[in-house]
Amino acid sequence: MANKQDLAARATTLLSLHRPGDPVVLPTVWDAWSAKLAVDAGFPALTVGSHPMADSIGKADGEGMAFEDVCTRVTQITDAVDVPVSVDIESGYAQAPDRLIDGLLDAGAVGLNIEDTVHSEGGRLRSSTEHAELVGALRAAADAAGVHVVINARTDLFLRQIGDDSDRFERAVARLTEAAEAGADVLYPVGFHEPDTLARLTAELPLPVNAVAFPDTSDPAAFAPLGVARISFGPFLQFALTARVNELLARWR
Repeated sequence: MANKQDLAARATTLLSLHRPGDPVVLPTVWDAWSAKLAVDAGFPALTVGSHPMADSIGKADGEGMAFEDVCTRVTQITDAVDVPVSVDIESGYAQAPDRLIDGLLDAGAVGLNIEDTVHSEGGRLRSSTEHAELVGALRAAADAAGVHVVINARTDLFLRQIGDDSDRFERAVARLTEAAEAGADVLYPVGFHEPDTLARLTAELPLPVNAVAFPDTSDPAAFAPLGVARISFGPFLQFALTARVNELLARWR
């Protein structure tokens, strides 16, 4: 495991990669094998996805894993690669913010995604204030640990189509702006947006924006002109590999 000085340097590197209009691609990985593939292909940093990671250990997404499961898997990944690693920690696995930060740093990670769907409480949506308070608590815990963990604050308003669609955009911007003010570094209005919507989001949000892409069908050149700063794949890299594996296995049935 890297020491605090090394972790702090990796966190600084990860944050510096977020350049609006020149997006960093963080392949979404789930184990040491997929992480090594991505690093060997030349990517400078990685994100660990909750959905593919849960699948890889026979658990369900939506916090079917325990946080200990997450830390075990992330340690295997960071032991295998020498690049900054961020981790999707869903809604926090019902853990205290300092436990989340300490667990991730002990596992060698220097970034996190935190979403506003509370899986441990029936999938309710945190209020914007509650979500911002959690972001602020995570920032305070990271500051106390001496590492500027890169916090990617996510909202599920678009993904789950929560509330009236007539003002969903405005509600998402307000919610993510509140998270930014609380100490987030990156904002993640998760979902597949029309180009004009994504451009509006990057223009109106006060921090770098994370977009999700299909690794096999999305146009890699389409995101920079829209002001995106970070691209990840969610579960879709694993899904694309699954489809190819099924083709290979079908030849031998």
